[in-house]
Amino acid sequence: MFDWTDEQKMLRDAVRQFIEKEIVPIHDELEHGDRPPYDVLRKLFSTFGMDVMAREAFKKRIEFEKAVEEAKARGEEPPSKEDRDGTGGMDPSFTMIPIIELCRYSPGMVTAMGVSMGLTAAAIQSRGTIAQKERWVPELLTMEKIGAWAITEPNSGSDAFGSMRSTARRDGDEYILNGSKTFITNGPYADTIVFICKLDEGNPPEERKILSFVLDRGMPGLEQSKPLRKMGLHSSPTGELFLTDVRVGRDRLIGETEDVPAGGRESAKDTFAMERSGVAAMALGIIERCLELCVDYAKNRVQFGQPIGEFQLIQEKLARMEVHRLNVQNLVFRYIEQTKAGKGLTLAEASAMKLYSARAATEVALEAVQLFGGNGYMAEFKVEQLARDAKVLQIYAGTDEIQITHIAKDLLRR
Repeated sequence: MFDWTDEQKMLRDAVRQFIEKEIVPIHDELEHGDRPPYDVLRKLFSTFGMDVMAREAFKKRIEFEKAVEEAKARGEEPPSKEDRDGTGGMDPSFTMIPIIELCRYSPGMVTAMGVSMGLTAAAIQSRGTIAQKERWVPELLTMEKIGAWAITEPNSGSDAFGSMRSTARRDGDEYILNGSKTFITNGPYADTIVFICKLDEGNPPEERKILSFVLDRGMPGLEQSKPLRKMGLHSSPTGELFLTDVRVGRDRLIGETEDVPAGGRESAKDTFAMERSGVAAMALGIIERCLELCVDYAKNRVQFGQPIGEFQLIQEKLARMEVHRLNVQNLVFRYIEQTKAGKGLTLAEASAMKLYSARAATEVALEAVQLFGGNGYMAEFKVEQLARDAKVLQIYAGTDEIQITHIAKDLLRR
């Protein structure tokens, strides 16, 4: 794959038209944090039938999983694993294209959407029981309900597991949860929260199992903060969660068992890999928009009696932006082809994809501000917002430094 197909381009153009009509007029409200993004995201889903497709795909996957369980119970050969994910053969590019296009204007909206229908739903869908999936996943996939994936704590960050202090304590057939989480995307408005903590059995924290629970908004003892102020991604509400003796039944423990693979760390790592691969699509949208704005500005901005695009220093900036655009686009295309072939990314591959894409987007966006000069520092010209938004790609879903360790460790194990 080296270019979008005609069908994919039709979708891209349709999404662009939707953005121009529905998002651009309210862009300032979204980017100043005055308007949560969820209603317009739901409208995007309904306009393109994404909600219907998500429900159908989920239904297909659940039917397959039930058939597998029934076959095992009868001692029969389980059905073929073909299409086990319920994608119906859908091209993954039809998920990536809306992400790319939204990030040309509002990367924060993609973050809000991705954490809700991606990370939160995926955490339940990958390890949950069939009953748990049917209970929580469909409404997350359609954005009818907003999800949050809560792992980061005030004293953790890159050492998410080692520094984790949130706990689950057994109390009969139930658990009592305590702890706090911060930097939680959708935290202030989330209806469904995947809360990751350690099982407290009186043993040292470093020896404790990692468990995940599903919480609902309004549960006694659960407090969701107001949105936090931050550098960028203003259209993505971020908040804190506080749990004080929140009582839950085993039906809210993902998988309904404490015997989780690798103490629950592998489930979180799988979620990280998915999150990191999506960053490349976000980066591509930012890079494309910055390059588009810069080329237009270089043609029309006149200094010293000629368009600035005629100066070699400006040309060098544009050329480097185009190189980054091509490289990140190729990473996205590779991901699409690999996914269509049924081959998921390893954590190291996803880390490499994220590391390069995040750095490329940040470099391009900052150079866009530089190319615009004083105008680039003004909100009116939009590149300052994209520069602020791009920076977080080097921080969330694991910092650049963490990506480097994952890549290097994988190489050294070979």
